[in-house]
Amino acid sequence: MRHDLRRGATLIVAAGLVFALMNALIKHLSRDLPTAELLFFRNLFSLPMVLLIASRRGVILRTKRFGGHVMRATTGLLGMSMSFAALNYLPLAEQQVLSYTQPLFITVLAIPFLGEHPGFQRWAAVVVGFAGVIIVALNQGLLGGSGSGAPPWAYGMAVAQGLISALSTLQIRQLSATEASTTITLWQAILMTAILFFVLPFVWVTPGWTHFALLVLLGTMGGLGQVLQTEAFASAQVSALGPYTYCSLIWATAVGWLLFGDAPSLAMMAGAVLIVGAGLAILPGEMRRKAS
Repeated sequence: MRHDLRRGATLIVAAGLVFALMNALIKHLSRDLPTAELLFFRNLFSLPMVLLIASRRGVILRTKRFGGHVMRATTGLLGMSMSFAALNYLPLAEQQVLSYTQPLFITVLAIPFLGEHPGFQRWAAVVVGFAGVIIVALNQGLLGGSGSGAPPWAYGMAVAQGLISALSTLQIRQLSATEASTTITLWQAILMTAILFFVLPFVWVTPGWTHFALLVLLGTMGGLGQVLQTEAFASAQVSALGPYTYCSLIWATAVGWLLFGDAPSLAMMAGAVLIVGAGLAILPGEMRRKAS
């Protein structure tokens, strides 16, 4: 694989911006439309982009592990649902920083799933990272923060989304032993859209033309973010791009401040330093394990 760090970093930072704008759109649309409907259109209109990614390596749907793909799609859908629900209540930056708990949960879940035994450095990073989570979640008056006014369960939802995302990542690793990455991506997109199609009649709210145009934009942005992310990791080593993925927090903070007036609190920034620092501390071990 070629290693063009400048191109990879530019693409991963651009993907972060696209996803931040997409999350702002979710936050706006969730005032009028149910989460399941947003999820359906997010997945439906991202399918062309997913097919574009898959077509570069060949569209392969044949599989002997259909049950594994169903489980992966189910956990992926659950995680995305939690993310969308949290966005309805939390500032973009807070939801973004709590999503960074994924590598912390991966370290913990790798013990029962992969039989790993993390060393002292990774356990210390997990403890520090979750201390950051507590600071963010308890920001009412903490460290000078005025708090977002969000209900406590919204913070729990955002953290749980990190847990479910970690579980989905481990499922991908298990599937990738026999399945191509494009096959996993395609089945995920198809199955998530199909599941939501059967849920839709129970929650359907007819969108107006403006809302429908925004729903198309929502799915397109989700697909575009996936394309940019895929191209980034095809351009440079994952270990080199890891730190750049945290630029998403800068975009989420800026977009949330400009569009919703959500100025970051000192508590949020302090928690972010701990969570991001923990993720960066875990990253070298993750890369060594992937290479082995």
